[in-house]
Amino acid sequence: MHTPAFRRLTGAWLVSLLGDGVRVAALPLFTAVNTGSPLAVSAVAVAEVLPWLAVALPAGALVDRWRPRRVVVVAHAVRAVATAALTAAVVTGHAGVTLLVAVAFLLTSAETFADSASQSLLVGLAGPTELERANGRFVTAETVGLDLGGPLAASALFLWHPAACFALDTLSFVVAAVLVAGLPDVVPAREAPSAAGRAVLATLREEVVRGGAHLLRSSPLRVLLTAVAAAAFGVSAANAVIPLYALRDLAVPAAVVPTLWVVMSLGTLAAATAAPRMVRAAGEGRVLVGALLLLAGGYLVVGMVPRAGAVWGAYAVVGFAAGAWNVLSATRRQRLTPGSMMGRVTSSYRLFAWGLMPLGAGVAGPLAVATSLGTVFVVAGAVIAVTAVVLARPLSRPVGVPRTPSGA
Repeated sequence: MHTPAFRRLTGAWLVSLLGDGVRVAALPLFTAVNTGSPLAVSAVAVAEVLPWLAVALPAGALVDRWRPRRVVVVAHAVRAVATAALTAAVVTGHAGVTLLVAVAFLLTSAETFADSASQSLLVGLAGPTELERANGRFVTAETVGLDLGGPLAASALFLWHPAACFALDTLSFVVAAVLVAGLPDVVPAREAPSAAGRAVLATLREEVVRGGAHLLRSSPLRVLLTAVAAAAFGVSAANAVIPLYALRDLAVPAAVVPTLWVVMSLGTLAAATAAPRMVRAAGEGRVLVGALLLLAGGYLVVGMVPRAGAVWGAYAVVGFAAGAWNVLSATRRQRLTPGSMMGRVTSSYRLFAWGLMPLGAGVAGPLAVATSLGTVFVVAGAVIAVTAVVLARPLSRPVGVPRTPSGA
């Protein structure tokens, strides 16, 4: 945590996540302004998330075969080339829907590789005793770059020229690649040959299945996966309707609505710093359960107290709870995952955990029409609260660190 290498890794996270934040804000906005087509906007949105379903699992298996530093450098380089091409197309007026869809898919596909490899770099450079603080640094960088700095930079640059957003994106990935290239060459554990001594190269499919099987066979990982899937369902349902809730039920001006995300991000930043201290005071399991209950309580207040002051305060609580959960759940997952499977387990976890997000967003609309917008938040809070209560005992149990598998 105190070495130049880890500070360099933190800098690479911050810069690359700033680029991601610019892209997340600017690409859909440019598509909407440039095409005026709901179908085009939808197509680009699908292309941005599709790699987490179609690419993430094989990406995790390949990352487990390769050196993580090299993977991250190449992934950032690919993203730099893609955004440079997009910048040129925007400047010359050739940024059609096909190019926008292709770039969106390519950027997220490269991100699935960088995300899995970064987990190995984090664990290798921080060491097992510093994982809470290391993940706190990552969540801080993610919040500052992805949720605050990137969108704010995109908003300012888009008014000047949309191409400036993608040019900044290109620069961020180049700088991040250079920073990662200067890191020590972390060499994670690799799976050994079979017990019979034959050096059999497993197929990619077999390796993907093995990573998913480890995730589902491990009782503590299954508990963590169940909790994060329920939380993802509730959070995505709430996120789908909060802008309309703020405008219609709270009568808040449209220009004020984005400050909800700022307030939530500030709560997340506070949690990223406080999480390690809370673990030392109360234990990891209790803090995980408490974070879920706090998240549920925040959404219940949003739905049951339709006043702007209460909702903005509740969103600060939601951000704090989400930040604490993200730091500690990532730490627990990393400690429960053999180094030889870090990429595959991370990508499988993302796939299973985020699989309910479209369902939560899809349920929110019909539920609001049948009842009210406030009911969506009450249901989201109730789902998360029930999950926390049901899983409180297994989440509170201390977990051990697995040994690296001795056979394929």
